[in-house]
Amino acid sequence: MSDRTVKVTGKGALSVKPDQIRLRLDLTGSMPSYEDTVRISSEQVEALKDIFEGLGFARSDLKTVHFDIDTNYESYQTPDKAWKKRFVGYEFTHNLKIEFDADNELLGKVLYALSKSQIRPEFRIEYTVKDIEASKNELLAKAVADSRAKAEVLTKAAGVTLGEIQTIDYSWGEVDFSIAPMEKKMMLAESAPSYGSYNMDIEPEDIDVTDTVTVVWEIR
Repeated sequence: MSDRTVKVTGKGALSVKPDQIRLRLDLTGSMPSYEDTVRISSEQVEALKDIFEGLGFARSDLKTVHFDIDTNYESYQTPDKAWKKRFVGYEFTHNLKIEFDADNELLGKVLYALSKSQIRPEFRIEYTVKDIEASKNELLAKAVADSRAKAEVLTKAAGVTLGEIQTIDYSWGEVDFSIAPMEKKMMLAESAPSYGSYNMDIEPEDIDVTDTVTVVWEIR
């Protein structure tokens, strides 16, 4: 590496129109025995898969993000007014997701089918992009181009010439290509329209992302 270098951090910015819906679903429940807790969790997931299969999805489209079973205790007061805890059973948490084209009509059908089911999952609607890698690559290219532009300004002002790239430092951090128009988790109401779908009129804003790259350039 040359002894004469200049280090410049470039920033890339990108605005991407979302073309995919990510529906996050949370199931919870508790039972006195571990075996029953596992069984109920499995039955609820299978019921969800039945719903999505009925809408034309493959059962494998519903993905598990996180699954956990934990012990459940409750507090109680003894006759001498002391507070203690006692074991009451097991509680499961099953977080799932399914992704499909950003189609409000399909989303309305999905939410309607969930509202008619016996299970009551909490859910969150996110919008994202299908080809995340292409967007990441475009973002990085913009960051490197910004670094070069800044380096050229600096070297011109200093009366030197910009040479070859010596090193590129990139953190490889996760860039979040998603947006949630409705921030909170929701649960569908007991009542639902009779015509087989909710009227979903959602137009998400573009996803704005930024990232940085630090480049060391040779100067001559």
